[in-house]
Amino acid sequence: MLATESLTIRFGGHAAVDGVSCAFEKGTLTSIVGPNGAGKTTYFNLISGQLPATSGRVTLNGQDITGLSAPRRSRLGLGRAFQLTNLFPNLSALENVRLAVQVKSGKALDLFSRVATHRELTDRAMVHLDAVTLASRAQAVAATLPHGDQRKLEVAILLALEPEIFMFDEPTAGMSIDEVPTVLAIIANIKKRGDKTILLVEHKMDVVRSLSDRIVVLHQGKLVADGKPAEVIASDIVREAYLGGAADG
Repeated sequence: MLATESLTIRFGGHAAVDGVSCAFEKGTLTSIVGPNGAGKTTYFNLISGQLPATSGRVTLNGQDITGLSAPRRSRLGLGRAFQLTNLFPNLSALENVRLAVQVKSGKALDLFSRVATHRELTDRAMVHLDAVTLASRAQAVAATLPHGDQRKLEVAILLALEPEIFMFDEPTAGMSIDEVPTVLAIIANIKKRGDKTILLVEHKMDVVRSLSDRIVVLHQGKLVADGKPAEVIASDIVREAYLGGAADG
């Protein structure tokens, strides 16, 4: 469904992602792991369109999307949750999610819109807020929410966009121990449906083990391991050099 072919980006003489070729099938969850500075988030940025590739291609359902902007890729079904929250800080939690519902529905709201349309979009937004246990904070301004709640709000926005491919960049980073299970359960439920593709950048190996169908390991921008979780984790080169518990840069 999604593939990168010899995907590369150079900053000066340094290749942050170096010739990575990888394909991701529908209905699977792939964890992308590696030590600090391995290129995981940069690889995500190339796939989702936040950064332009120096060379190589990104394809979605056989279509070359390498030259498309991030918004165009989003409309084609690529959904991205960031390592750092990406919200409208001065809008309420409900307004943030309702905007995503509105974008997905293609309905423009103005003074002449039917009240029923407003109510329908609000009801759908509340469903997504409830899924991330934020229904009670619907009217809270996003900027005033604790970091963990902001991360959950971003997941609610991603759910509202209903992408074909979910890209989670360290979704539990900065969350308290009590908050982590909520987000992991959401990801597990998306996986259980079997009709979506999930890419997960994560450094918590217990999370990777519990959710992954496959693990891809990056090191110094190169793909160095790719396979079933048990095989990759048991690999000497991965265990000793690449899964040392470092966070991504």
